[in-house]
Amino acid sequence: MRSLSFILLACGSLVPLAHSLEKQPASAYHARREALAAKLQGGVALLFAAPEPILDFMPYRQDSDFYYLTGWNEPGAALMVVGGNGSTQAYKEILFLPTRNLHTELYTGAKMDAATPGVVQATGVDAVEPMTAMPTELNKVVARDRRLASSLWTQPDSQAAKAVVTLNAVTLGMDAAPGARDVTTLTMLLREVKDDGEIALLKKASDASIAAQRAMMRATTAGVTERTLAGKMTEVWFQQGCERPSYAPIVGSGINSTTLHYAANSRTMQDGEIVVVDAACEFSMYASDITRTVPVSGHFSPRQREIYNIVLGAQQAAIEAFVAGKSTINDRDRRDPNSLDTAAYNYINTHGKDLHGEPLGKYWLHGLGHMVGIDVHDPADYPAVLKPGMVFTIEPGVYIPEEKLGVRIECDFLVGQDGKLIDLDAALPHTADEVEAAMHGEVIK
Repeated sequence: MRSLSFILLACGSLVPLAHSLEKQPASAYHARREALAAKLQGGVALLFAAPEPILDFMPYRQDSDFYYLTGWNEPGAALMVVGGNGSTQAYKEILFLPTRNLHTELYTGAKMDAATPGVVQATGVDAVEPMTAMPTELNKVVARDRRLASSLWTQPDSQAAKAVVTLNAVTLGMDAAPGARDVTTLTMLLREVKDDGEIALLKKASDASIAAQRAMMRATTAGVTERTLAGKMTEVWFQQGCERPSYAPIVGSGINSTTLHYAANSRTMQDGEIVVVDAACEFSMYASDITRTVPVSGHFSPRQREIYNIVLGAQQAAIEAFVAGKSTINDRDRRDPNSLDTAAYNYINTHGKDLHGEPLGKYWLHGLGHMVGIDVHDPADYPAVLKPGMVFTIEPGVYIPEEKLGVRIECDFLVGQDGKLIDLDAALPHTADEVEAAMHGEVIK
């Protein structure tokens, strides 16, 4: 026991790495907290870190908003941001860390707490306090101005946040706790436009995802299971330094290619079929989202190539219609002339027919795209107007169950500061000829 105590004491005297992720400078996270404070209108924001997963095989992933504001990747923490009002209340930020569990740390490794030497420098937050101090600190702020009890912003689905709001009302002698405001409506606005550091991480996620998609193309052949392809891509992601897939890999062959979010990946691929592979990874919490459709035999049939070219043409139609600050994404109405969904839909619906001579528009079953960032589906108020610094997908698709033929092509795009689109997945095959060449280890110049 003495040896164990010495080991734990030694671990506690060090400043352990709180994460193995590639973080941005502390100043970037501090600037985001200040930006959030400016939107609070003198109110108080209280955000909680994600809890640890119940199952051992589920790796820990931080709450997206919490990570965006702190870069902190340990569970059990909380962040308080007080928006200054210019008179009675000054800006304040405090990171609260939980009491260490030395027994659990034998299994998980050493954690940091408020007493860890160098913790303020390691976290980059102005002040670090023990979690036990949170009710007191919140009480101090609200007691100065009771109106702040009705201007407390938290995560709407957090049980910890609900408990703190209730406890705060009790400490202030209130009959009932005022309803907390949804802080995610504010962080959504902040997260829509990416800074240079975020864009760099998104590019690394795309690069790793491209490498995995290329490995998938080389491995696709009859007799191979869908899950085998998913496994080969997972191997590449980890080799590239990524921590996890952005979402459950979708590898759908034959009839499964017409199921949008098919994820069983249990079928064995057969000659003459097509396979839709929607799979990408996260790099340091930032996601990529890529889909390619490939022929199991290594060559598209005439009908497969026809539908593939129509889907690719729809993506190109959306790209050509794009105007920064004017174009929108994910408009399900598909009638707004400013919507990229409209441009892509009109292309699909006027090119090609089904087996009954009907237009193909009815076989496109989803929106054209979505924002990408810390979440693969980053928050946005859709239909979103696309501005410089935003990253989003363009992913038209046609799914014809009668023909067991589904095609989806998805790329990640960045709106550059000059208003032009940048294809983050430009290095990955796009055309049918390029896909076939990549499957055979060739490159089309």
